[in-house]
Amino acid sequence: MSEGSTQVMQVATEGMKKAISHLEAELSKIRAGKATPQIVDGIFVDYYGSATPLAQVANITVPDARTLSLQPWEKNMLGPIEKAIIAANIGLNPQNDGNFIRLFLPPLTEERRKELVKRVNVEGEQSKVSIRSVRREAIEQIKKLQKDGLSEDEAKDAEAAVQAITDKHIALTETHLKDKERDIMTI
Repeated sequence: MSEGSTQVMQVATEGMKKAISHLEAELSKIRAGKATPQIVDGIFVDYYGSATPLAQVANITVPDARTLSLQPWEKNMLGPIEKAIIAANIGLNPQNDGNFIRLFLPPLTEERRKELVKRVNVEGEQSKVSIRSVRREAIEQIKKLQKDGLSEDEAKDAEAAVQAITDKHIALTETHLKDKERDIMTI
């Protein structure tokens, strides 16, 4: 394969890996009834005027399967942390006892589990769309290379290789979705 088509495939592979990484990050935020520190990832607290990740202003522990415990490094941060959790709308109400903030995860009902599975499938579909978009861009680049002198056989081989990479990443997305769905539906 030519240098140009190899570079196109490397860019496509990187783009697809980013889509998978994003999917993994989003799936980790969807709680499956078990407490994990990732539930509060992405929550920013107003720390002396600057938005700071929650993990940088408090110690996050999991005392049991249904509880998250947050202990701020500074006691005066209890209020702002509580406000940030409420504003993040993650479906959990913070319980502030003056030293800790506890988040209790309610047991999931069958209806809630089905809603979470739908949300997982929406994230998976977005990931697949991103992967297909990267494939489309890669094939457009190969067609441009063909106009600039890449032989037709090399162009076909490069397109087939891009499709193989796409199929591999779509299958990986499906695997992540099935694992998360099994995790959510397990009582």
